[in-house]
Amino acid sequence: MRIRISAQGVVLGFMLTLLILISLYRHNIQRLSTAITLYDADKISHNFLTMYKAFDATRIDASVKPYYFAVNYQPLPKTFEFDGELMSVEAFLRDSQSHGLMVIKAGEIVSEQYFLEDKAEKQHISFSVAKSFVSALFGIAIKEGYIQNIEQSVTDYVPELIGSGYDGVRIKDVLQMSSGVKFNEDYGDFFSDINRFSRAIAFGTSLDDFCASLKREREPGTYHHYVSIDTQVLGMILTRATGTSLSEYLSQKIWQPLGMQDTAYWLADDKGMELALGGLNVTLRDYAKFGWLYLHQGRWLNARGESMQIVPQQWVVDSITPDANHLQAGENNPASSSADGYGYQWWIPAGADDEFMAKGIYGQYIYIDPDQELVIVKNSANPQYTDNAQRWGPKHVALFRAISQNFAIN
Repeated sequence: MRIRISAQGVVLGFMLTLLILISLYRHNIQRLSTAITLYDADKISHNFLTMYKAFDATRIDASVKPYYFAVNYQPLPKTFEFDGELMSVEAFLRDSQSHGLMVIKAGEIVSEQYFLEDKAEKQHISFSVAKSFVSALFGIAIKEGYIQNIEQSVTDYVPELIGSGYDGVRIKDVLQMSSGVKFNEDYGDFFSDINRFSRAIAFGTSLDDFCASLKREREPGTYHHYVSIDTQVLGMILTRATGTSLSEYLSQKIWQPLGMQDTAYWLADDKGMELALGGLNVTLRDYAKFGWLYLHQGRWLNARGESMQIVPQQWVVDSITPDANHLQAGENNPASSSADGYGYQWWIPAGADDEFMAKGIYGQYIYIDPDQELVIVKNSANPQYTDNAQRWGPKHVALFRAISQNFAIN
């Protein structure tokens, strides 16, 4: 018996199969679409404020005892100097596609501005600013005895990485972005490792498996090569050691005690593992609280008279102290891929006195100037950020220093 299938039947069958596939994989398709267009000039602003909606994410509830900084608004400087030329602060904030800017001085909000689609209650993707949160959790985990010390090997806690580029690498070298793992972090290269990783996130595939796929390039602890996956490995260590998720640990140890006033979201893969290297979505004012915590070397001080050591003081000091030649700031450091210095997931800008900062791609910053009792938080969605000729990073540091000088203690 011969079965005859009409052309119309073939088309209908194909359409039915297509509809089933779309139904089954709709979320993956949506995530992939967002990932592909994430940095497009006409979409980047909206994307950076809705990342936790486009991808899977865990929820971190606002504190049951929210804390609010006092407000004492004052004008920002009109200009700042960069390479011997005066630049307009207003123009720079516009040209760098700023979303939000907050300045905390002596425990008060002296400036708070929102641009484009941003608002006070909106959560903004942190990108690599999240790395500094992971560093804080690491210090807490050591204090609580979950991790013995940073001289141990990564694979003491994550045996799944035996045979990978992380096999036998000291935890300290991973904290200092000196793991020796081969990794291309060029966001402008479609085939780079960081963009392959982004596509893995879009499909919800295991972030742990991606880490295990990387190979060794250099001797660990000899060269500062910024590798975002190093922080993902730190996240793996934390979850294995504490027996809890990054989100839950963050909630218990930082979000609740600091009185974070808004819900946060942490991007995660299909298995619930958070994107440790840059998946936190937080409001501007709660980023500022984290900066205020670090300004006081891990001790939380607020107007209610509350004082508690959240992150060990020595851990904070060590986190912002480059302790080897390859971690020192300098344009011509042959053992570093950066002009800025580096600690435990914190940056020390070139020419710093006591300043340090967390920073993320496309213009996310928490800048801390302890002797001026000043914290600056800036969120941005700058599609031109990867244009190295624009020197966005050094310009931001120049802006922050001008703002600090504007509010300097006399």
